[in-house]
Amino acid sequence: MHLNNYQNMDVNLLLSIVNMKLRNSQISLEELCSEYDMNKDILISRLAKLNLSYDPASNQFKAC
Repeated sequence: MHLNNYQNMDVNLLLSIVNMKLRNSQISLEELCSEYDMNKDILISRLAKLNLSYDPASNQFKAC
């Protein structure tokens, strides 16, 4: 699944894809955003709608 439509994608699907990419590729959030040409602030804001925040220790978005 591609992330080129991340701004309009269903937020639950976005969460699943982003966490999968972070886990499987073992890259940082910054690297993920750079690789897929995503604005990190927009991504974080979209996932915050589900009360999720990025946890750098586990490299995943998790419930606040």
